[in-house]
Amino acid sequence: MGPVLRWGQCGDEDSAVTRAVLVINAGSSSIRFAMFGAGLAPGLRGSVTGIGGEARFEIAGAGAGVAAPDHATALRLVLQALAGRGIALEGLRAAGHRVVHGGDRLTEPSRIDVNVLAGIEACAALAPLHNPHNLAAIRALGALAPGLPQTASFDTAFHAGNPAVATRFALPDGAATRGLRRYGFHGLSYASLTEALPRISGAALPHRLLAFHLGNGASACAIVNGRSVCTTMGYSPLDGLTMGTRPGSLDANAVLTMADRIGTSATRDLLNRESGLRGLSGGISDMRELLKDDSATSRFAVAHFCYWAVRHAGSLIAAMGGVDAVAFTGGIGEHAAPVRARIMDGLSWLGLVPDPAANAANLPRLHVAGSPVQGWIVPAAEERQIARDALTLLGG
Repeated sequence: MGPVLRWGQCGDEDSAVTRAVLVINAGSSSIRFAMFGAGLAPGLRGSVTGIGGEARFEIAGAGAGVAAPDHATALRLVLQALAGRGIALEGLRAAGHRVVHGGDRLTEPSRIDVNVLAGIEACAALAPLHNPHNLAAIRALGALAPGLPQTASFDTAFHAGNPAVATRFALPDGAATRGLRRYGFHGLSYASLTEALPRISGAALPHRLLAFHLGNGASACAIVNGRSVCTTMGYSPLDGLTMGTRPGSLDANAVLTMADRIGTSATRDLLNRESGLRGLSGGISDMRELLKDDSATSRFAVAHFCYWAVRHAGSLIAAMGGVDAVAFTGGIGEHAAPVRARIMDGLSWLGLVPDPAANAANLPRLHVAGSPVQGWIVPAAEERQIARDALTLLGG
């Protein structure tokens, strides 16, 4: 791994840099990072992609090819780039990590120690495409910067308070069903949404809020008094809404039939990478491209996405006993006006009266004055939420 990195003195201990938090989001072949200074002011951000292959480093809009055979090397590049821009390692308050799965024990942001590391590792089987890479980044940064406090924010934590009737599958207890339950995901997005919406609306958080996180991964969440009561993703991020490459809700016997036909490994790959919008359209998973394409398959894929968003919304609204506001976040939720229009039209029976001009312009407020149910766009801010968690844990 090479020697531990050591940097020079950072200067004024009261500087904004001294209070900066480095946020790390590690994937299977990428590391995305963002800096947040005093008052959670956004700073530099960038990424190392293609780790283990033709890697590329980008920061502040500029990029170049690099050699990054593993996550440790990629993190070294990140720290060196930050140091070159005057952000010394000793000047960082903490590094905050996004961790996808915390299971039923890691249910709130945590300062990373040996016990938290063990807990994240124990959940690796629940999120095999995510947790091992989250761990790799944590361990690599710990080796490179052993004095830097590290924290973890869990995507499952926001849903930890869901009632048992919402989380338990109707399965018997036993070895075969151990750990099988609904966990829910996109929790960092929903947590940041509940914090941001009052600032956007200028009013208190709605009592019963239906929130959509719509992107390549998509889900919806019923939020009562700021707390998740149920959500569409379940044991894994495959469940619920139609997504970019995932099918959403699917009869278990259909999965068993595919496994019989093509094997477990091929079925897993088909469900995670070849289904959803990509499967319906014949190869297009990006909503922007689907909305531009006037083919019957692309139109059907968009219609399927919107139909199932509305259909699942009805279930969540029933769980809340009604709804006072609908909020959209994520890449599709924030930018795809035709998708929002179709979903809001499907929810018009609730009393939501959209403002078509505001929706077309992607304005924050989507409803007309006097609408019994509100509609809002809330920009995704998961990284800011992770930085906030880190500062809260460290007394910042």
